[in-house]
Amino acid sequence: MKTDVVVIGGGPAGLAAALKASEHADVVIIERDKELGGILQQCIHNGFGNFIFKKMMTGPEYAYHFISLVKKSGIRVMTETSVLEIDGNKKIVAAGPSGIVEIEAKAIVLAMGCRERSRAQILLPGTRPAGVYTAGTAQRLINIEGVMPGKKIVILGSGDVGLIMARRLTLEGAEVEGVYEIMPRPGGLTRNIVQCLHDYGIPLHLSHTVTDIVGKERVEGVKVAEVDESLHPIKGTERFISCDTLILAVGLIPENELSRQAGIEIDEITNGPFVDEHMETSVEGIFACGNVVHVHDIVDDVTASSEIAGEYAGRHASGKNGHGMGLEKKHNIKVVAGENVRYVVPQFLRHMDMEKLTFYLRVKEEKEDALVVISCSGKVVFEKRERMVKPPEMVKVSVPASLLEGADEVRVDVRCRNG
Repeated sequence: MKTDVVVIGGGPAGLAAALKASEHADVVIIERDKELGGILQQCIHNGFGNFIFKKMMTGPEYAYHFISLVKKSGIRVMTETSVLEIDGNKKIVAAGPSGIVEIEAKAIVLAMGCRERSRAQILLPGTRPAGVYTAGTAQRLINIEGVMPGKKIVILGSGDVGLIMARRLTLEGAEVEGVYEIMPRPGGLTRNIVQCLHDYGIPLHLSHTVTDIVGKERVEGVKVAEVDESLHPIKGTERFISCDTLILAVGLIPENELSRQAGIEIDEITNGPFVDEHMETSVEGIFACGNVVHVHDIVDDVTASSEIAGEYAGRHASGKNGHGMGLEKKHNIKVVAGENVRYVVPQFLRHMDMEKLTFYLRVKEEKEDALVVISCSGKVVFEKRERMVKPPEMVKVSVPASLLEGADEVRVDVRCRNG
């Protein structure tokens, strides 16, 4: 089978990318689940679409908007199909209801999303009873399957899904004893700390972790302790909490096994591919978007970056190089994460053909009255004031591309305005 563009993943990133790519080329979406929409289908709370649609939507409502457009577009959709292999020549091997299928594409968009860290990945000790779930699994049990995971809950980690599940479980009648976070600061958005914990009287214990899981058939309780600056449990602070369920909200990992298989260079900080301003990876014709590149805070940003990936994947596949389309790689400008910046996406500028360039970044330390500073070859060309920056909350800054013309390197710093 041959086609122009293959989009791997039918979640919010894949849907947005596929729709944009279809304006220029024939598109196939491959989705391993039985339906499109990805994680949005189980996110029945609102808070989606506020920036793009100027109204608050639930996850299924947000997904339905794009799914309905895909159905009208003529895009071919292959559900219940898993991609097994992908190579740098854009050849794909997938397995679905009709068996093994081989696909040759002119361009590929990687939109596989991310997965949750498990108990094994954080080396959580104790017995192996029933009642230990990741936050996403617990969310699916309640919102899709209609099953309560437990009645007396402890949550480890203050990621956004864990915070939302603290509220959801409380609304369904469970007792959430508390949320325990190993870091000295919350891991989720401030709005979720307020709306999901403070509004429901659920305590948040910072610099705490679970040191043991107790129970044979079912979780009977957990031991928690304070941690020091090195994140090691402090002797004498351990206490036992009776519970029947432990929910883990301990981080997300971009799903990039296929990216590595294709020989794509991976950023060790984001755990996603290095990309340029077109969202093209280090392998020509393979683009990436959404949480497979780096974990986003809100789905609106996923959609925006994915539309860029789809636009240029479609142009690449249709052969629209030149003639004002600007797909030639004329530059190799590195984007450097500077003072108080953990990472910046995109990491390279290779085309300089867009009117505005949007940089997504996360800071290392919380700062009030901060200044995002963009420098080209040592000269400050752009500044943006931020009332506050925090590690859990992404900073987004759009810069006129004309300000970066002729740069050998672009550096992004986040400083206090008072020096």
